[in-house]
Amino acid sequence: MPKKEPELTIETYKGSVEPDWCPGCGDFAVLNALQAAALRLGLHPHEMMVVSGIGCSSNMPGFINAYGVHSLHGRAVPMATGVRLANTDLNVIVTGGDGDGYGIGMGHFIHAMRRNLNITYIVMDNQVYSLTTGQISPTSMLEMRTKTTPRGNAETPTNPLALAIISGATYVARGFSGDPKGLADLIAGAISHRGFALVDVFSPCVTFNKLNTYAWFRERVYNLADEGHNPEDAEAALRKTFEFGERIPLGLFFRAERPIYEDSEPVLRRGPLVGQKIGLDKKLLDEFLAELM
Repeated sequence: MPKKEPELTIETYKGSVEPDWCPGCGDFAVLNALQAAALRLGLHPHEMMVVSGIGCSSNMPGFINAYGVHSLHGRAVPMATGVRLANTDLNVIVTGGDGDGYGIGMGHFIHAMRRNLNITYIVMDNQVYSLTTGQISPTSMLEMRTKTTPRGNAETPTNPLALAIISGATYVARGFSGDPKGLADLIAGAISHRGFALVDVFSPCVTFNKLNTYAWFRERVYNLADEGHNPEDAEAALRKTFEFGERIPLGLFFRAERPIYEDSEPVLRRGPLVGQKIGLDKKLLDEFLAELM
């Protein structure tokens, strides 16, 4: 008789290591929202793989009960790509920050989206490099003063949501750590979506970013759904991504149904690679390994 799966509760997803983020860090809400989304979708820990790069937010795999990989700076997306293509039964979730994903990892970010890989990317966007104590990041606002920009940031911030839409992502959303329920909704939608899903999250750094605070965002954010936004309209979605000032939109910007990368690979039609026979007998495999090693 097959072993019965244990009943899922929010405690199911609690990791063995307690988070060590600064008190008040927005990443706590992202962790809670990811756990809530997994519970809502009925995912067992062995059905999830959480992959991260480097940074405060990239410690996430250690704080959630699932398979996890803490990879290299900016290299979480290619690592997740390999995991997903090797085992298409896994729900692969990438977690990281704006510096990791939109800085050194930008090239991987773009190519994963144009391939429409079936992974979810949650970016905790705090507009600074927090782990290295508060330098400007690719999403830092113009004229923002930090220890590396005492006269103000002169670099135009990147627009990750616009970039995602034009690069081929098929689920593009933005959440806010100050709205954990709404964030959980967006993450659940991203994981269940078939294709590349980006959830950019305003996740305030309470230690090194004294500009983009919870209060600053609460004065400005609003929900796209409340104003009748149609996420199937790519042009309208793209226009909304440039709205950043007195009013800043949250929610699902864009969603589309398109073939995913896996659909183009004939070998994957036989099931996950990890479950397929490699087609080599032991003698030949040993010869290959001996030659390579």
